[in-house]
Amino acid sequence: MTISHRTIGTGEHKVLVLHDWFDTAASWGPFLDHLDPDAFGYAFVDYRGYGERRDVAGEFTLAEIASDALALVDRLGWGSFSVVGHSMGGKAAQRVLAEAPGRVRKLVGVTPVPAGRYPLEGDAYDLFHGAASHPANRRAILDLVTGHRAGARWLDAMTARSVAGSRPEAFAGYLDDWTTQDFAAKVAGSTLPVKVFVGEHDPALSAELMRGTWLVHYPNAELEVLANSGHYPMHEVPVALATALEAFLRA
Repeated sequence: MTISHRTIGTGEHKVLVLHDWFDTAASWGPFLDHLDPDAFGYAFVDYRGYGERRDVAGEFTLAEIASDALALVDRLGWGSFSVVGHSMGGKAAQRVLAEAPGRVRKLVGVTPVPAGRYPLEGDAYDLFHGAASHPANRRAILDLVTGHRAGARWLDAMTARSVAGSRPEAFAGYLDDWTTQDFAAKVAGSTLPVKVFVGEHDPALSAELMRGTWLVHYPNAELEVLANSGHYPMHEVPVALATALEAFLRA
């Protein structure tokens, strides 16, 4: 099976990059322009039901993402690699670590979902679970997680790209999985170097939540709060994110 991906760079340090619930491998925005292609070799992966794999059948689970991602790095001939995951992709990145702990060099979560359950209740449940079939819900979520600071043009473009880039059943399936799965016990205590980025204006995946989850699970984790950003620092503060990310990977 071909696993669609985008590569940037030919450097020795290989980096697997996993996108969020809304986006695809092609949706990292201006952040990509600021990566160092000589020091790093990045592979940005599409999930089943998303992007160039929009029509690929699947179970639409984090375990499936991890299995496909590991199959890709094997095909690329990577023995060891770092993993970067954004939001839902941050939880999927931890699943990769759980499945192949001896191969992961460093782990980076960008406004990431923790490894435990992430329960949605009341209005939040209705908003998120209605997003597969209602673009207005997707737009409202984007507006919420960026702190109601983004302009209408950006919100409209992100919403349209999300709808075009994902199948509704995949979008719904991944939501069910990333909100209910709990594999924290499989990764807790890992001494891997870990970096967690959050945006100061992200009300959901906040610094407080990271201190109670990621920083508890990983004793060598460090947290950085990105100023002037919400949930999408690759769009909101791309230079700052790329610079801080690669400084951690180089260390």
